[in-house]
Amino acid sequence: MTLEGKVALVTGAGSGIGRATALRLAREGATVVPLGHSQESADDVAEEIRRDGGRALPVAANVEDAAMVRDVLAQVEQELGRLDIVVANAGVNGVWAPLEELEPEEWAATIDTNLTGTFHTVRYAVPLLVRQGGAVVVVSSINGTRTFSNSGASAYATSKAGQVAFARMAAVELGPRGVRVNSVCPGAIDTQIDDNTEQRSTEDLGVEAEFPEGQIPLTGEESGDAAQVADAIAFLVSDAASHVTGTEVFVDGGQSLIA
Repeated sequence: MTLEGKVALVTGAGSGIGRATALRLAREGATVVPLGHSQESADDVAEEIRRDGGRALPVAANVEDAAMVRDVLAQVEQELGRLDIVVANAGVNGVWAPLEELEPEEWAATIDTNLTGTFHTVRYAVPLLVRQGGAVVVVSSINGTRTFSNSGASAYATSKAGQVAFARMAAVELGPRGVRVNSVCPGAIDTQIDDNTEQRSTEDLGVEAEFPEGQIPLTGEESGDAAQVADAIAFLVSDAASHVTGTEVFVDGGQSLIA
């Protein structure tokens, strides 16, 4: 699964799945463009990549800002001359609350980052990707795709379902131009995304469910880790997945089958 000679953009690379993916793709030989919410977070990942002998171009942008994303892709073209891989990972959990308490601006903030941010990332990457063909992986979730038990997470689940639909549409449109587009849908993963979650009045929402012992068939109560999601992404962007497009890979230990 060597990625020697390829350039990979990873959004949300400052922590969690994005960071693990940036490090993994660098180990496979790619020159990685870690995009962080801040330059400091991007520089931190780039420093680790370089310590391990890899190559990195750290950049910062808010993915919901189209102009900022466009400028990042222009910088990639100017400094690296190509782009082969895009991992659209930047996202937030946002506010989880009953529908009648969820404010329109809270809904919009989650959709803008998770769904519109994914669109911006892929949209401005397309002119570079189609030059030699490439691969896109959208980091979605089991929420909104297989699992609907997290009551109050309506904005988050909707954004994640939208990402999968967008990836499928893009796969059909870009396939004839040599670009593959897939999604990964992680379940419970040990990351820092909960740090940007606000939950209000969700205790009594939804229908009470009785799970078998442990919510994850493969590991019981033990969550997966970001490196396991990065492994799946590394496969999907490599030539080992050259005939795989328009599909979702669930990285959840079977959690979404019973949750």
